[in-house]
Amino acid sequence: MTDTKVPTFSLSALQEGRCQDEFRRCLTEKGVFYLTDCGPSEGDQKSAKDVATEFFEHGTEQEKRAVTSTVPTIRRGFTGLESESTAKITNNGTYSDYSMCYSMGTSDNVFPNGDFERIWTHYFDDMYEATKEVARQVLRTTGTEPEGGVEAFVDCEPLLRFRYFPEVPENRSAEEEPLRMAPHYDLSTVTLIQQTPCPNGFVSLQVEVDGAFVDLPAKPDTVLVFCGAVATLVTGGQVKAPKHHVASPGRDLIAGSSRTSSVFFLRPNADFAFSVPLAKRCGFDVTLDGETATFQDWIGGNYVNIRTTSKS
Repeated sequence: MTDTKVPTFSLSALQEGRCQDEFRRCLTEKGVFYLTDCGPSEGDQKSAKDVATEFFEHGTEQEKRAVTSTVPTIRRGFTGLESESTAKITNNGTYSDYSMCYSMGTSDNVFPNGDFERIWTHYFDDMYEATKEVARQVLRTTGTEPEGGVEAFVDCEPLLRFRYFPEVPENRSAEEEPLRMAPHYDLSTVTLIQQTPCPNGFVSLQVEVDGAFVDLPAKPDTVLVFCGAVATLVTGGQVKAPKHHVASPGRDLIAGSSRTSSVFFLRPNADFAFSVPLAKRCGFDVTLDGETATFQDWIGGNYVNIRTTSKS
């Protein structure tokens, strides 16, 4: 598998109105691309990664419980190893996500300590601004003017999730359980990702392009962008929301296969209304009735945060 089917664009070029035909075609046919000139610096990414992984690896159980939400549908604070199951949420199986996670939004956040809060608040703000600009370019290229205007639409209820995928045990190797995280599309307008590579060169993140899953390696000085289901709906079906998953390494590649991924979801406000028939025609797992529904209806019905028994 290669990543040659996933193009790279320059945010500066898009802002200047260049590469519009190629970008529009990518949005329609793939919904995934790399982007240069965008996002927090690699230094800021490293600072955020280091303070989070330090907490994951060395925080006490008491410290982790103090920043763990007791409400499954509220994604804030720490989530322990194998405490979530994307497979269950998307009806793709029962296996857990082999990762641990820290989540934050614009409010109601919980932080392990002051240094963590300072570093992650700065990182969150930078990711938010970058992701809003990417969404503006997607809407502009597709000629979309959301109700209330573009600026009101991108000034929304975002979510940042930092995932740490440690080396898997043998019973979670590719020979036993092929995936660390099940196939899914994002419930976002766009999703911005800064990832670190596995030290041994294994590529874990993969996306479906033309009916096959292809590798999405970490690339220096770029961010990775997925278009989400909200982009599909708000543009009237012009944008593809690709499925992606996180693969497990084979037994011979377990050593050195850990990775991290900072994932920023630009999610609409809870009252964002969409066409239910369009969502169903686009293949989204929407069990709602009626002609229209809100984003809150959708995530409250189909995609509640189902948790397995915590193993952390």
